Amino acid sequence: MFPLRDENPSLTTPFVTRALIVINVVVFVYELTLGPGVNGFVAAFALVPRSFELALRGQEPLSAAAIPLFTSLFLHGGWMHLIGNMWYLWIFGDNIEDRLGHVWFAAFYLAGGVFAGLIHVFTNAGSNLPTVGASGAIAGVLGAYAAAFPRARVITLLPLFPVFPVVPIPALFLLGFWFLMQFAIGTLTLGSSLSGGVAWWAHIGGFAFGYLVMLVAGAASWKRRS
Repeated sequence: MFPLRDENPSLTTPFVTRALIVINVVVFVYELTLGPGVNGFVAAFALVPRSFELALRGQEPLSAAAIPLFTSLFLHGGWMHLIGNMWYLWIFGDNIEDRLGHVWFAAFYLAGGVFAGLIHVFTNAGSNLPTVGASGAIAGVLGAYAAAFPRARVITLLPLFPVFPVVPIPALFLLGFWFLMQFAIGTLTLGSSLSGGVAWWAHIGGFAFGYLVMLVAGAASWKRRS
């Protein structure tokens, strides 16, 4: 299932969502200009579980653990990786920014990415494979959307070969299906080398973070109104 757009207009201009998309694109274009030097750039700013563990043990600078949790969110491994992430952020980010406000949304996005990164580190202990991409943070946005707008209709392309119908699907069903797929594949690859380079548990952790944060935020908002 591939979402095309949602029928859930936001009431404010999503400045932060747009800025995040621009920053990710600019950083990726910069990666392309580095040529062979991109490997060193990625090694310096990607999240590597093994390096994180060594930093916690005092065998590497603590900055080697803290900085990549943030910088890795703005690196991507290819055009399809970038476009896929930014597409989901474009569709679902504006409504969460509208609900949380610009400043809180920016903090939420970064916190979700960091939490997703930590989950990835602890489920891939000892791995030297660099991890890049905004998908953990964007998974947090998807989780928040599922909690805040479960009945919102998402216009979705269904790849039912040989036909490709476009149908409206409730957000909770679409995003819940997405989460279950991540969880199923993540569980199968846990403790193995069969992940295919995808940080499945970062997606799972990010989604759970966003869903729970939005439930708490919604409950607090309801309490204030009461």
